[in-house]
Amino acid sequence: MTWSRTITLVGVVFAGACVQTNTAVLGNAPARAPVAPEMVALYRTPAQVPGKYLEVALLYSDGTTGWTSESGMLKSMRTKAGALGANGVILDGITEPSPAVKVIASVLCVGAERKGKAVAIFVLPASTGQ
Repeated sequence: MTWSRTITLVGVVFAGACVQTNTAVLGNAPARAPVAPEMVALYRTPAQVPGKYLEVALLYSDGTTGWTSESGMLKSMRTKAGALGANGVILDGITEPSPAVKVIASVLCVGAERKGKAVAIFVLPASTGQ
């Protein structure tokens, strides 16, 4: 393996590990089997959810802007939601640090935080009607 490939591989692995998603489980949500992250649907608003749903948990993600991307943050949220048995995530937004904060962080050789919030949900089957 060449040095450039090794460095790229290490960078990809490290970048994926830089997003952290914490959860706060809501109420007495029943335990459900885990859902594969790729099967967890993303919704921008509650109105986009195709039926009734139960809120499972609040999701809080953060990562350093230099090492994370919005897609990495969304993947982390989907993974955490799926582990809780949720089959959907309603996004509440991803905030970016201001350009000034990014410049200051760069000068000080520290990271600026990208943050995201969402709600993990379980979309009820259409026949349930609860």
